[in-house]
This record gives sequence, structure tokens and C-alpha cells, in this order.
Amino acid sequence: MPPGAGKTLVGTEVARLLGLRTLVLSPNTAITAQWAHTWESYDGPPAGNRRDLRSSFTSLTYQSLAVFDDADREAGATSDDDEDAAAPSHLDRLHPHGRELVETMREAGPLLVVLDECHHLLEVWGELLREVLDQLPEAVVLGLTATPPGAMTRAQVDLTAELFGPVLYEASIPALVAAGTLAPYAELAWLVEPTPEESAWLAEQSTRFAELTSDLFAPGFGSTPFPTWLQQRLPGDSEAGADGPATTWAERSAREPDLADAVLRLAHAGLLALPPGAVLLERHREDPGAEDWRVLVDDWLRGCIQPRAELEGAEGAGDRDVLETVRRTLPAIGYTWTRRGVRTGRGTVDRVTARSRAKEAAVAGIAAAEARNLGDRTRVLVLCDHERATATTRRRLSDGPTDEGLATPEPAGSALGVLASLLRHRDAAALRPVLVTGRTVAASHSTLAALVDWLRRTHPMLAGGLRIEDADGVAVLTGRWTSGAWVGHLTRWFAEGGTQCLIGTRGLLGEGWDAPCVTALVDLTTATTPTAVVQTRGRALRTDPDHPDKVALVWSVVCTYDGHVAGAGDWDRFSRKHRGYFTVDEQGEVVDGVAGVDSAFSEFHPPPADAHDAVDARMLVRAEDRDTIRSQWRSRGEVADAVGHVVRVRRTGTGAAPADEPRTGTTGLTSWTEQARQRPGARLAVVPPVVAVVLVVLLAVLGLPLAAVVVLGVLLLGAAAVAAVALLGRATLQGASEHRVGLGHAAAAVADGLRRAGLSPVGSDALRVQVAPDGTTSYGLADVDEDVSARFATAFEEVVSPMASPRYVVPRRVTSAPVGIEGLKRGLRSRGRQQPDGEVWHTVPSALAAQRSSADAFAAAWHHWAGGDGTTVPAVYAHSPEGAGVLATHRGEDPFAVTCVVRRVWA
Repeated sequence: MPPGAGKTLVGTEVARLLGLRTLVLSPNTAITAQWAHTWESYDGPPAGNRRDLRSSFTSLTYQSLAVFDDADREAGATSDDDEDAAAPSHLDRLHPHGRELVETMREAGPLLVVLDECHHLLEVWGELLREVLDQLPEAVVLGLTATPPGAMTRAQVDLTAELFGPVLYEASIPALVAAGTLAPYAELAWLVEPTPEESAWLAEQSTRFAELTSDLFAPGFGSTPFPTWLQQRLPGDSEAGADGPATTWAERSAREPDLADAVLRLAHAGLLALPPGAVLLERHREDPGAEDWRVLVDDWLRGCIQPRAELEGAEGAGDRDVLETVRRTLPAIGYTWTRRGVRTGRGTVDRVTARSRAKEAAVAGIAAAEARNLGDRTRVLVLCDHERATATTRRRLSDGPTDEGLATPEPAGSALGVLASLLRHRDAAALRPVLVTGRTVAASHSTLAALVDWLRRTHPMLAGGLRIEDADGVAVLTGRWTSGAWVGHLTRWFAEGGTQCLIGTRGLLGEGWDAPCVTALVDLTTATTPTAVVQTRGRALRTDPDHPDKVALVWSVVCTYDGHVAGAGDWDRFSRKHRGYFTVDEQGEVVDGVAGVDSAFSEFHPPPADAHDAVDARMLVRAEDRDTIRSQWRSRGEVADAVGHVVRVRRTGTGAAPADEPRTGTTGLTSWTEQARQRPGARLAVVPPVVAVVLVVLLAVLGLPLAAVVVLGVLLLGAAAVAAVALLGRATLQGASEHRVGLGHAAAAVADGLRRAGLSPVGSDALRVQVAPDGTTSYGLADVDEDVSARFATAFEEVVSPMASPRYVVPRRVTSAPVGIEGLKRGLRSRGRQQPDGEVWHTVPSALAAQRSSADAFAAAWHHWAGGDGTTVPAVYAHSPEGAGVLATHRGEDPFAVTCVVRRVWA
């Protein structure tokens, strides 16, 4: 259950129902206090906080148990000479206090052990817990976590199953928002570029990387040049590779997906020939990024260059020079070369964008906008990684002996830097921002004076020992208190409106910190684990009892730099944070990933720098309209809490909906077909004559000579007749043929082809089409599981996208629509039947192209929906003589002139 969904209530209710002595273990003292408070609200005996478990309900931290004794570990270590000795157990390593607690748990009899935020166990204490539970055969163990099972690794899933058994209950964030348990919310992004100083430094690094890529593609650079090696490693269909017998591209890409994707992006950029059998999907139609280069160069160096560089003498000299050249340049994109391969290095380029000073100014703009929108109700939380920018400010970019060593810009993005930026901004400073970390409370002098006055009224003994000191342009509150005290006081002052903006670190104001009043969260952190993402956003999604209509905004500030291959590192991190995380987009669809922030976003590349201002403006407009965000969540009605995939399609170069699609709403195939056949073309044919008659009458009324009126009338009526014939001819011809060329029919063919091949339980009867207000059309299957919906989405994208290197192809007969007398004659001759006069070829989806039988199953469905004459023609093998001719003439053609993106959506 996500943060704010009621895990504490579930645990205490289970304890009450079972009536067993209960021990709750949780990650920090703030959460242990919440458990004690909830238990005591039952009017039962007070909760305990001691290891003796004398209370019927005890709340402790995990650290109360899992403290290891280094002396015991050393005493229990086995000798190298004693091969039969067993390694010491985790229980043997425990501090005496921990072992005492385990013994007390064992002697307590039947016990309920509640493990709150149990994902922590998978990271630190999982093996220890296994040994502890072996000592408690009668214990009932309840694990509670905000991390969904789908976000865990295989090892974590196995350990979870062993410790807890199957998942008894799981609730998604969208379902809880729709039900009103969590607050409606929207994810927003503020895009910035690096400061001029940062950009100048990044430009220097871009030059270094350009030199490396030039070397990689230079003839003779290495005993086996870089592009030659990649072509040998992944040669495509019907060719034997360097690593084994002939296989299909689909088989090779499944075996090495990261390498295959990087190769295809390299091919898209025109730097490598497209392997036969490969298909360029959305994720491949981008220039290769820093991680792609890492994968490609790593494969080349370890598989080819390094083994030959280890040869003696002149035979390996050339490859040793290659290794040295690459080693010196890789740090420019944040990687280093080791004998075990290319590894993530110090990431100086990524550090500059992740902690750009431009982000601090962006936070001020967001806070000011929030103040304008909500006024006194504004409560902004800004989360950072660090209190101060203490990272080394001068770093050498490589270890090469002749490298000059460049100074990186001063690191920014700290909590103190954000506070200073807010205080410089007039509207943001009006929120009286306060920094609160584990060691510092800071703000303007006047704000801290107001805080001390408030403390004098609420906690006079505490206030008397506090003093305000000015330092580094801000004031700091010092005295006899610790973070354990000031966090609680500042949280209450925040809720009351004493300050309307808190700035802190994720470690202090993240997991376990509770402030339902938060209206906007600004995320400046770099953690991308599912646990960190869910816990961070959980600070904003709690409902506010004082304001039932609360709508939360979660802002991500992203810095990108177009001039460097690693300049999109912050966008990649932004994408990872949103992967698997659903939010409502501007069209009201609940979408996974960055597309939920804006439907135009792609996880594979950021918007260009010249689009940043437009994106930021769109985000500010959405932030102003909280009523729409609330209604998009609350008006969804009954939901299935299911996940599926859709393909969003837009005509290239236009915002209009495809000509053969319904204009609004969601429909099945039958209603879609009926709408598709209702064309206004024939009715438009009467417009030109009517206009001509009106003009003739107007000329006569104006008193022109009769002869002039007659001459102009004849000319106007003649032109009108030609226009009417042209429109009527086109409408008649289209009425005979256009229902065979629609995107919807291609989608129906894919659905039926998957069903015929046994890859889907449903066919075209389950096809759903939806047209958004911006003209984007979505295609998906209803009432299928996520795997089937993903299979359909990928297959449909392949069919309607430009042909790349398919294994099988199928034709679609098309009919041109000439205007004028010829169009009318052809339309009348057709007598309502299709009269094709050309062909367009499409890729058979890779899911259906592995075998001839499944390819022909798709071909049968294809000709039913998109064929020209109703006959069924087998799929054409791309490497046959006929197929080779098709590829030669049609490769790269865009059959429907559309762009497609696959999106994961929640229903």
C-alpha cells in the first residue's frame, strides 16, 4: 500500500483482531512514534518502546535488533586452515542487545511480528530476518510496504515469498486516488538549461567526445574497426555471426537487448547499416545516448581490442594504443575503462546538469506560481539530496599524463542554495521559506524571529535557549535542541502557516515524515529506486482533513544540454523515476512514465532546448487549474484497477485526427466503422452551384448591365459545375474504396492475426479506439492482460511504421482519388466496389514473423480487413526474390504517414 493509504491502521487492526503480543519493527523513530500513537488511539494499554516486550504492543526500530558486534564477528571468523568450519551466522554477529531481543521474542510465545516498510529488509537485513524467524515457529509475520512487487528484483521476490508467503493485498496509487483515499495529483516538469558558465564547460567536454567518435569510425582504428565488429556481432537474419550459427534478428536482440537497442539507434543516426530483419520502434528512433555508447564501446573493447592488446610485441601495439586513447576520453561522458570493462565513472557532465544552478531559480518560480494560485493555503515542500554543495569542485576528467585537467563549475542544487534563491525572489520570499535538515534550521532573520515567538507561546522552556545567528547570507537558529525536536515543531508551524515553504533533505523529510497540508512537492533529488520514488511522492499525496478538496502537484526540475551526448542524463533520471509510476496527463488519461507528465514527452529523449519555455508555460497553465485535475480523477466512475498498453497515433505534420477515425470519444470497431463511412464529400458537391447562384443574384441586385450579368453568370455557373463534379467524383470513388485503407482496419487485422496465431484470446471484437481533443488517436485491446495488450501494441506499431528490415511483408491495395470528370467516371464505374490501382507494403509484426504459419495467419487477417479484392495471399518472405524487390522499392516508406508511441495506461 502506498504512503498515506493506511498501512499503520491495517497493522494495528490485525494486532487487535488476533489478540497476540505484538512487536512492530520500522525503519526510523518517526514511524515508531506513529505506530504507538495509532495503537493508543484504540484506548488500550500504552505502547511500549523497550526490548523486554513487557507491553502487549511494542514499537521499535530495526536498528534495535540489527546492530552487529565487530568483536563477535572477528571471534567467530573461521580460520583458513579449518576448511570444515562453518561461516558464522548473522545471529552470532549480533550485538548482545540484539541477541537478547531475539531470545525475548522466542520466549514470548505466540507473537505477531509486524515489519513496516519491509522493503528495507530486502536491502539490509533480509538474511538476518530469515534466521530470526527460524527461531519463532509460532510467530505470525505481517509485512507492510509501499514498494510494489513489480519493482523488486528476482532475488527480492524470492526472499519476500520465503519470508511472508504470497501477497494478500495490493492497492495501486491510481485506484486509491480514484476512491478518495489519496489526494488527486498531477506530475509536472520544469525544464531548464545549464547556466552560461556550466554550458561553456559542457561544450569543452562535447569536443572531447566528438574526437572519440571520429576515431571510432576512422578506418584502421583497431585491428577490427568498431563498425566492422558490431556488424559481425549482430549481423541480422540469415547470416552467421561471430558468436554462433545463423539466427534471426529477433532471437539475437532478445539475447542481448541493450546491445541490440544501441546498434539500432546507431543505425537510425546513419552511422551503421540497419541489420536485416531489424525493425525500428519508438525507442530506436533516437540518436544514441551516453549509455548506448558505453554498451557499444564496452562490447568492442572487451570482445575484440583487449584480447589482442594483450599480445606480445608489435602484434598488439596498435590495439594497446586504441585502449589508451579510449581510456583517456571516456571520462568526458562519465565513464571509465577498467580491465573488467567500461564502468560508470565520476559522471562529471551528469553532475553538472543534475546540480545546475539553474534549478535553484526554477524552484523560486514554482514556489511563486503556487503562491499566486493558492494564497494562504500554499504549502511547498522542496526535497534535496544535500544540505550543502560540498562536492569537490575541481576534478581531472581523466588520468592521462598529458590531460590538462579542467575545473568543473561550482556544484549547486543544495538545500542552502535553494533557500538563498527563494529569499532573492520577492514572491517566493513572501512564503517565509525555512531550511530544516539534520543539523541546521535556517531562514531569513525575520522568519526565524517569528518562529521563536511562536515557540515562546507553545514551548516557552525550549524557546528560552534558542538564538539567531547570521551566516552566509541567511540566519541560523541555534541552541539546546536537536533534529528530533525541531522537525516536529517546524512541521506543526508549517501546518499552521507560520512558514509556507520547507526545504530539506530526503533523508529527513522523506520516509516517515507526515504533513498532510503539503500542496506542492518540488523534487530535486537524484535517487531513482522505486522505493525512493514512491516514498518521496508519498509526502504530497496524503489527504488533508482541513481541506478535503486538496489537489497535490509534484514538480520535477530537469536540466538538459543539447550540445553533449551525456547532456540528457538528468532527463534519463527523470524518466527512470517515472517508470512504473502512473499520473494523469493533460488529456485526463492515467499514463505510466513521463507521458503522464505531458503526452508529448518521450522517455527516450528530452524536448529540445528551444521548446523549454513552451513546456514550462504548459505546466504553469495546468498548475492553475486544479479543478480540472480533480475532476479527471474523481469522474472516472467504477475502475478495474488494471494496466494495459495503447498505441497513440498522430498524422505526420498535422494535429487533425486521421481521416478514417471517429472524431471524439471511445468506440469499438463496429461504431468506428459506421462513423468512418459517413462522409460529407457528396453533400459538399452542392456548395459551389449554390454559391454561384447567390453571386449572380447579387450582381443583378447591384444593377449591373444584363449582358454583364449573363456573361459573369455563365462563367460562375461553369466553374461551379466543374468544382461540383470534382467533389462528387472524389466522394463517389472514396465511398467505394476508403473503408479498406483505415488505420482502424490495420489495428483489426493485427488483433485478429494475434488471435489466429494463438497469441491473444481476443480479436478485432475487443479493439477500442479513442480520439483525444488534440487529434491523437489511441488503439488498444480491452479485457486482456498486460502481456497481451503489450504484444498487440508492439505489433500494431510495427505494421503502421516505416518498413525497415522485416522478415515477412504483406501488401495493401490502394486506390488513388482523381478529381474532375475522370474521378466521376471512375467512381461510377466502380458501382460501389473498390477499384485499386496501386500497392503499399507493410511489415508483418515480429511476434508473428518467427514462423511461416503465424505469418500466414496474419496475412489472412490482413487481407480480410485491408486487402483489395477479398482474396488471401500468403505473406511474402523478405529474402525471396519477390521480397527483395519489395524491400528495394518500399524500404523506408511511411505507409500511413503517422507517428506512433506506445503507452502503458491504467483503467
